[in-house]
Amino acid sequence: MIRLATPDDKTALIALADSIGLFEPEQLEELHQMLVDSFGKEGDTHPFWVADDDNGLVGLAYCEPERMTDGTWNLQLIAIHPTRQRQRRGAKLLHFVEQALIGRGARVLLVETSGTPDFEYVRAFYRKNGFDEEARIREFYAKGADKIVFRKALSA
Repeated sequence: MIRLATPDDKTALIALADSIGLFEPEQLEELHQMLVDSFGKEGDTHPFWVADDDNGLVGLAYCEPERMTDGTWNLQLIAIHPTRQRQRRGAKLLHFVEQALIGRGARVLLVETSGTPDFEYVRAFYRKNGFDEEARIREFYAKGADKIVFRKALSA
């Protein structure tokens, strides 16, 4: 069941993020602080977390509004537990996020990812789900590691 995350999900969300293997310990600490901060806010213009709960959290997404824009949001994180990948859970989670954003009046959803070969499967996921490559910032993350920005127009 895909649902909005609650403060009670914090520990499980951090454990899920850790299981994916993409985060260093200090990044997990930052993720924890983001959770604490975002659960302290309410309303349609604040960041939100989404959880895929299947008798335990197996997926998560984090979305926040872009500052100084009208209806532009950034999907900062979307991840599925490694044992549950390739079951269309990521696509379903992304669709849930898009619908939630449309309900909040969003117009545009951005996603940023790496341009390195090992992230090709990630870029393919976004293309398959209707995102277009909007920009490339060369050597953003490190030498030889471009940042790719994907964009999707949202409509009801």
